[in-house]
Amino acid sequence: MKNFFISLLLCLLLAACGPRQLEPDDPNVCDMCDQWNEPQDPFRIHGNTWYVGTRGLSSILIESDDGLVLVDGGLPQSAAEIDANIRQLGFDTRDVKAILVSHPHFDHAGGVAALQRLTGANVFTSVAGVATLSSGHLQQGDPQYVAGSDSGSFPPVSHVTAVGDGEFVAIGDVNVRAIYTPGHTPGSVTWTWESCALNTCYDVVYADSLTAVSAQGFQFGASGTANELVESAGIIGDLDCDILLTPHPFFFGMEDKLARLDDGNPFIDNLACIFYAEESLGWLEQRLDSEKSH
Repeated sequence: MKNFFISLLLCLLLAACGPRQLEPDDPNVCDMCDQWNEPQDPFRIHGNTWYVGTRGLSSILIESDDGLVLVDGGLPQSAAEIDANIRQLGFDTRDVKAILVSHPHFDHAGGVAALQRLTGANVFTSVAGVATLSSGHLQQGDPQYVAGSDSGSFPPVSHVTAVGDGEFVAIGDVNVRAIYTPGHTPGSVTWTWESCALNTCYDVVYADSLTAVSAQGFQFGASGTANELVESAGIIGDLDCDILLTPHPFFFGMEDKLARLDDGNPFIDNLACIFYAEESLGWLEQRLDSEKSH
């Protein structure tokens, strides 16, 4: 009888508390934040791979036979939209077991802390990205770092695990490979995995940003960061790549591809990574020309 009343009390307490709910952090304010965070209906990219981000910031859900993997968390205010999008697809966000981060900037890592609190997931990034992700502050060496400023800060993330270059994060039958592609940040990671449906498998590449964006006064040429970007572009261009995804969906042409869904799967394009790499080198050349003229 005693055990019965204890069990009843536990049930009542659980019912009162209910399932874990998202506890969002304070929103980030920036010139582009509202535009980046506009809602986007979630959709399947191929097989086990789904888009659950906002209109301007990618977040990718990967389904395995033993839980979910989430890639990137957008802004702090994006976490609620990502959670809602995952649930709209019929998944339970609390089943996310791993959160992977492309690079630790506020617009891609800002929502990770809240999503980790909700899910209890392990968070993975590169060795160089751990300090930034754990502190919520940019580190010296990041092109967007400003000494003595909190510019670019975001909610710090607990229990961050470093993944080595070429190593895998394995959840169930899904193996996601980390490929270091520094330049946009010192800790940038490109993530790759296989997505299968109807006995057809494709290599998905979540290629990290390759843009030469910086705080005022940073020199990509003089710092050697330009060489990193060139090398990283070469790495991405050489990958087995059937489907290209990027932290900002503009760079893989999301809206254009969604408009062409009736013509098959427009996300399948085995030249996309090559074009992305070549285009990034064009942006870098413009930046270096600008540095030389000042």
